Amino acid sequence: MGRRSREKRLVTEINITPFTDVILVLLVIFMITTPLIYQTSIQIKLPEIASGGRPIGSENRLNIIVTDSGKIYLDKELLSEKELDEKVGAVYKSNPNIRVFLHADRSVKFRHIARILDSLIAIGVRNLNIAAITEQNNQ
Repeated sequence: MGRRSREKRLVTEINITPFTDVILVLLVIFMITTPLIYQTSIQIKLPEIASGGRPIGSENRLNIIVTDSGKIYLDKELLSEKELDEKVGAVYKSNPNIRVFLHADRSVKFRHIARILDSLIAIGVRNLNIAAITEQNNQ
């Protein structure tokens, strides 16, 4: 009988620490790559500027993208100008602190951009940003 008491007991618990570590690493990877995937899905050439501000996070923001062919996207959804006004107006009513970013291709005629800016101001949007890239000095 002394022999049975010395036998090791079978461990019936599962150690989830390695699983948790893997999940956290995957979460970080997705948090980093998601904005990069979004930015490359619709191809536009942003205008260049001499100096730029710091990048702003992706929370609490709307992205309006105008392609060189004049197509308008609201966060990857193709819309007409009227539909854009309706959707942005609905979002603005529910969240007046929303930040709107206008990503317009450098070859888009200014009249298209002016119409969009005018409609956003008419809706009441005050936190309005225009996306651009900083110039690369080739020396």
